Amino acid sequence: MKKFLRVLLFIAIVAIATGASYAFTGDAHSGGTVSMAAATTVALPVKNELAEREMIKQLRHEHTWVSEIRSKQSWVNNDTIKIPKRGAAPKVLIDNTNYPIVSNQRDDSHVVVALHKFDTENTIVTDDELNALPYEKVNDVQMQHRETLEDTTAEYGLHGLAPQAADETENLFVLETTGEDDGTGRLKLTSKDLRTLQAKMNKAGISKKGRILVLSDDHCSDLLDEDRKFYTQYHNHKEGAISRNYYGFIIYEDSTTPEYDDTTLEKIPFGSETSGRKSSVVFHKGSTAKANGTVKRFARADTEDPENRENTIGFRLYNIIVAYGIEGSAAIISGKAA
Repeated sequence: MKKFLRVLLFIAIVAIATGASYAFTGDAHSGGTVSMAAATTVALPVKNELAEREMIKQLRHEHTWVSEIRSKQSWVNNDTIKIPKRGAAPKVLIDNTNYPIVSNQRDDSHVVVALHKFDTENTIVTDDELNALPYEKVNDVQMQHRETLEDTTAEYGLHGLAPQAADETENLFVLETTGEDDGTGRLKLTSKDLRTLQAKMNKAGISKKGRILVLSDDHCSDLLDEDRKFYTQYHNHKEGAISRNYYGFIIYEDSTTPEYDDTTLEKIPFGSETSGRKSSVVFHKGSTAKANGTVKRFARADTEDPENRENTIGFRLYNIIVAYGIEGSAAIISGKAA
């Protein structure tokens, strides 16, 4: 019996490694036989689990602005995130002479937010392709799905971190650039614009440590033209942040920053076909969280599709990048020439 179980275990390992599928017929006492049938019942669930673990392990957004955000996996349960909200801060008494000092209880609360669900469209790999290609296309397809999920979760997250509109009472700032016309009617971003935003954030009491500025391509190009110091930092950085301290900001560049309505200066919904003015985004890493929830691989082997002989692969990921607390956020929108 033990020998028979060891044989079954060996077959399962071989099946996972090679992608072959086997099924057991008979029973342990009669000495059963192993035949080529559909071991997907044994191998595929295990392969799915391995692929799902690898997806979470590799989904790290390395060398991007997302890497600045603290992971809060401990806040996640059943694909929701429980975000704590601090109660009122204590009053500070200066040169107090009245005793006993008043004692107050701090009432904390929390907000439960559902993680966003990201589904990739399925990719088909035919059996003919696997026989003809000099590389393992299924693995390459899975890597492409992971890279696409990385890009999309980052783009969606950045859109969510940007303010919907200006509301300085809530520490939400929307500024327009004031530089010279770049020849298309767009006003360039200047270092003076960054100093203006810096002053507004300082006045609002926002912590100076942890301000992340994600520049759009146009705005990054503007600073490269204007500031030799920024130009040097840009060309000397290897991976990750362009600068760790440029007018009080940690600076990254991203091509997928959100757009704002040309007239109302309100953020255009994610995925909208409406075009607007490109922005750069500022958020504070101290009041921002990221987390992954469930990841699932959906797969059908070619052996389960005898008509088409096709492997089908797709993924679903629950993920969130969310701002909380009082630090606020900002958008710098390209101004328009008069």
